[in-house]
Formats: sequence, structure tokens, C-alpha cells
Amino acid sequence: MEKYIKVENYNFNYCSRGSSTNFPILFLHGFLGNCHEFNQSISLLSKDFYCLAVTLPGHGKTKVIGGEEYYKMEHTAQGLIRFIAALGIKGCILIGYSMGGRLALYLALYFPEYFSQAILESASPGLKTQAERDKRIQQDLQLAKELETEDFSCFITKWYNQPLFASLKKHPDFERMLEHRLQSNPLELSKSLRNLSTGCQPSLWIKLQENLVPLLLLVGELDQKFISINTEMVSLCKFAQLEIVNNCGHNIHWETANLFGEKIRHFLKVNR
Repeated sequence: MEKYIKVENYNFNYCSRGSSTNFPILFLHGFLGNCHEFNQSISLLSKDFYCLAVTLPGHGKTKVIGGEEYYKMEHTAQGLIRFIAALGIKGCILIGYSMGGRLALYLALYFPEYFSQAILESASPGLKTQAERDKRIQQDLQLAKELETEDFSCFITKWYNQPLFASLKKHPDFERMLEHRLQSNPLELSKSLRNLSTGCQPSLWIKLQENLVPLLLLVGELDQKFISINTEMVSLCKFAQLEIVNNCGHNIHWETANLFGEKIRHFLKVNR
């Protein structure tokens, strides 16, 4: 069941499943997703955990109250800390995918007292140099413009034609996933791209070396770009381990939900 909670500049749309007496997990979706993104994995984990999935700014039914600065990573992170506090949660596990994984890493590094473990799926610490960030910002500004001016279904088709998603497109439920994506508001998504993209976020590479939260870094074996990024991450980061998941690409939780859930269970059992 979908719910809403207002904290300062956000009216967060979220779903919960499982007993609230169990230890909580907070799920953060990727670009184009919403609070239903992890439904398959949550159905496996909610027997033992209190699962909370929140819709991030610029997506689904979550509303931002105020200017575009509240779509940025720093403000979004503060909003999520207030979100869990409003629910009476003093500590939880984080699971984030892609954009949500970048945000989860920021939360774990800047608010470690709130998070016992974090699972980062196909995530990165951002870009290292200003030149890289400037180049990426220009690319994302162009994508944001396309969202505002072009046919949304064409944008979605082009987005999933990226090599990153080649294996995902072979999934039998891929068309159903596209239908869900088309329910998004392209004007809101453009605000997310302008403020929460990889180019706009603070680089976390140096901060990564201070990490105190046990991290599981998950990447698909077909996602060579993120294997390279995460291999470097784990070499720099205390309390981090890398697992490469067979026969899938960027979106592990959709391509192989059962295996994704098993790997989370094993990591949480070992790192209690």
C-alpha cells in the first residue's frame, strides 16, 4: 500500500511491507523508477525485515516543495534522514540501485550513525575531476532538454537502447517495466537530471576512504564499466566487498530478483 509523509520540503511517497517490529531496510530506486522498483526483492525480504521503499524527488508521486535545489543530492539526503526520523527509525539497512546507489553511498558516508549496512547495486562515487563532471553535466542538460521537449516514449526507448541495458531488454518482463516507466512525469524527471545526475553530485572518491559502514557492492558480469568502477571502490574502501553477479547487466534486481535477494540475505547474516 502506498503512503505519504511530509517532511519540510518533501512530500514523500513510499511503500512499506513486513512487520514494523523487524529491523528496517530502506530501498532507493534508480532513474525512472519509483517505490515499486524493488517489489520482487521486497516480497522475498519482507518476511524477516521491515521493508520501506521511497520514491525519490523528480519521480513518481513524491512532491518537492520549493526550488530546484531540493532535487540535489545533499538536500535529498537530508530529506531522507528526516523521513526515517519521522517514522521513528533510529537505524536501518540501505539498498540503492544506480542513482539510488549513489545516494545511498552519500548517506552512508555522511550519516553513518543511521545505517548498519548498505548494499550498492551498480553504483558509483561520482566523477573524480571537474573536467569529467563538466562534460557529464552538459550531456545531462541535453537529456533534460529532450525530456522537456520531445516525445516521452521516444526518450524511454532511447534510454534503454544504451549498451548498459542490453541484457535487461531480453528479460520477459521488459515491456511491462517500460509501461511503468511511462507513468512518470518527464518535466519532473528533467529536474532530477539537472540536479541529481552523476555530473552534479559531489565526488565521493576521497570520502570513500573514510567509510565505516559495511558495504556490499553488487555489479553484473556484463556491466564492464561498473565492474571497473567498483573494483577501484573496493580497493579504497574499508569494510567493503565486491560481488560480480553472473549472467546479468546493470539492473541486477530486475534481471535476477531471487539471486539478488539471496545475496542480500547472506551479506546481512554475515555482517550482523
